[in-house]
Amino acid sequence: MIDDIPGLRRILKTNRVIAVVGLSADWFRPSYFAAKYMLEHGYKVIPVNPRHREILGLRCYASIGEAKAHSGQSIDIVDVFRRTEDVPPIAAEAIAAGARVLWQQIGVRNLQAAAAADAAGMDSVLDRCVKIEHARLFGGLNWAGVNTRVISARRPQWLAF
Repeated sequence: MIDDIPGLRRILKTNRVIAVVGLSADWFRPSYFAAKYMLEHGYKVIPVNPRHREILGLRCYASIGEAKAHSGQSIDIVDVFRRTEDVPPIAAEAIAAGARVLWQQIGVRNLQAAAAADAAGMDSVLDRCVKIEHARLFGGLNWAGVNTRVISARRPQWLAF
């Protein structure tokens, strides 16, 4: 399980395709806000929600397997916005699809799914928001006065400003 700053930074810097499982079509839901933020920061987002045909102007898929088969994209991160007890089958799908990271959002902490992902050679992140971590580690939150616990006198080189 990845829980350190260098590990989180490596994941977010090297993995650019995110399948968001449980992405809501409602603009006020955290999953929608996080996916929109990641899209605006250069990531490719693949919505996974069987109840919708399209979210954020992107085709929505019923499962991770369907997303991999029909999107033409390899999936780097499977970002889970589902209840903790729903994660093990999602982890199995992520493993079968060849994803690199199983990311369980804030409030989601299934150790069994994380162990399965780790055993399959994937990275796993528990109980963290991909949007918050990106903003914290890549220079967004500290400008608003939030203590990001990242101390450096140097601006990261990947920032354009």
